[in-house]
Amino acid sequence: MNRPEDSEPVVEQPSSAPDEDGHSVRQRVQKALAAAGVASRRVCEDMIADGRILVNGQVATLGDKVDPEIDELRVDGAVVSIDRSRRTVLLNKPVGVISTADDTHGRTTVVELVAAEERLYPVGRLDADSEGLILLTNDGGLTQRLTHPSYGVEKEYLVSVEGTLRPGDLRTLREGVELDDGVTSTAKVSQISPGLLRIVIHEGRNRQIRRMCEAVGHPVTRLVRTRIGPLTDSSLQPGEWRDLERAEVREIEAAVAAAPQ
Repeated sequence: MNRPEDSEPVVEQPSSAPDEDGHSVRQRVQKALAAAGVASRRVCEDMIADGRILVNGQVATLGDKVDPEIDELRVDGAVVSIDRSRRTVLLNKPVGVISTADDTHGRTTVVELVAAEERLYPVGRLDADSEGLILLTNDGGLTQRLTHPSYGVEKEYLVSVEGTLRPGDLRTLREGVELDDGVTSTAKVSQISPGLLRIVIHEGRNRQIRRMCEAVGHPVTRLVRTRIGPLTDSSLQPGEWRDLERAEVREIEAAVAAAPQ
């Protein structure tokens, strides 16, 4: 867990030394998977034998070798992050902070809250009036998959609104709300207590939840994102952040692979 002034995390060394040209030495698939934390080398060998591993879209076989900087490995459809230069951070964005890499008006951005040598970019948006979890990464492929509408990764929010919703209002939010840019997709909506909603959506339209609630006559007074796919962390205070663990990166990649397209 980090605050903006915390020291930078220790950067792991690559699992294979570079050759004289500066390229990673090719290594057997099971060694690369084990180095990425997928499982032990013996278990990875069994996974290869079972046909569960793809290398650049092709089923891997025992004896195949990969270059961690070039080749794409998948386990049961989920991309395995091997490139140690890739970094993904989970931030609890405070109210008033902008979800962009730069801001021409001089406002604080999410990038400024994270102490990182790498150039990280926010994944998706969370408007300035909203708060909660947002990812920052330098993994362009992961960003594309998490933000493209066809993947539909779930995002969960706690939403405070004016008034108490009636059953018909909740049904409208669940089944689809007519907005100026079209009807929203189905959503999971429950009223935890009067005026407090839990909403799960898989779209990413601009200020979507605020517009949905406004459309049924209950403007939002507070909006907190509490989950992105399988990722959640109630211990992060506003402005705090941490690097994702390898297992969490695999979980979010698996969620992308499993999402309906």
